[in-house]
Amino acid sequence: MNRRNFIQKSALSGGAISLGGALAFGATPAARPTHEFGLRYAPHLGMFKEHAGEDPVAQLTFMADQGFRAFEDNGMAGRSVAEQERIAKAMSDLNMSMGVFVAHTIYWEEPNLASGDPARQEDFLQEIKAAIAVAKRVGAKWMTVVPGHTDPRLTMGYQTANVIESLRKASAILEPHGLVMVLEPLNFYNHPGLFLTGSPQAYEICKAVNSPSCKILFDIYHQQIQEGNLIPNMERCWDEIAYIQIGDNPGRNEPTTGEINYRNIFRFLHQKGYSGILGMEHGNSKPGKEGELAVINAYKEVDIRK
Repeated sequence: MNRRNFIQKSALSGGAISLGGALAFGATPAARPTHEFGLRYAPHLGMFKEHAGEDPVAQLTFMADQGFRAFEDNGMAGRSVAEQERIAKAMSDLNMSMGVFVAHTIYWEEPNLASGDPARQEDFLQEIKAAIAVAKRVGAKWMTVVPGHTDPRLTMGYQTANVIESLRKASAILEPHGLVMVLEPLNFYNHPGLFLTGSPQAYEICKAVNSPSCKILFDIYHQQIQEGNLIPNMERCWDEIAYIQIGDNPGRNEPTTGEINYRNIFRFLHQKGYSGILGMEHGNSKPGKEGELAVINAYKEVDIRK
């Protein structure tokens, strides 16, 4: 699955449903009797379009109706200002938190920050500056950064130094605003050739940058493929992890569809006192309304209440 085109594109119908006879889709926040999850799981647009229809606000309302308290949108920076403001108002009305959006979108398939090219570093810093306005408009704290491909002309030490230099400059831009770029290691199978792949590597870089504005996005799906040993690696990186994303493997669908024991992982997160957002950056294992209900029920199954 290509994360840059992650949101599903199938044409879906709107409508209202009742789960367990308790939920009335479209009800006001004050009247809505929601399920209460123990963690802040964040769906994305398109995940529940069969029930909610195409309109983003209707989809957000449906998410809140099911008890989801957060939302993430990789493509938020590419939406119009009017649409960003409309989504932000809906989140505020529904008492939902904004998760990540992708801040760095160019040079994904060629050497970028690792190359040390001053022009490409400047392009990156301009994207970071532009992301500040987006973050403030939609109430986001975190933005995703992927440093790009490796540069085969340079040894890894030089590449790492180049990446650290760029991230230090970006951190200096973000720190006054209290915003955080989260570095996401991506796995070798879906994204061959990228510079940042493993959690130890991300940890080393964040320690070198040494800024509250440069942390790790630990995507459980990617790291299951890349390195496994999920809970011990999260434990070792814990002080640099600011955001977590979810997806089972194989298939990159909802928990319970693959090999990852999400009940144990969520228990670990509860024990660590994690209060951040967990982005549901995965697809639905089944089509249609049945598939959307399967996603909701999967999270109810593996969720660990405090």
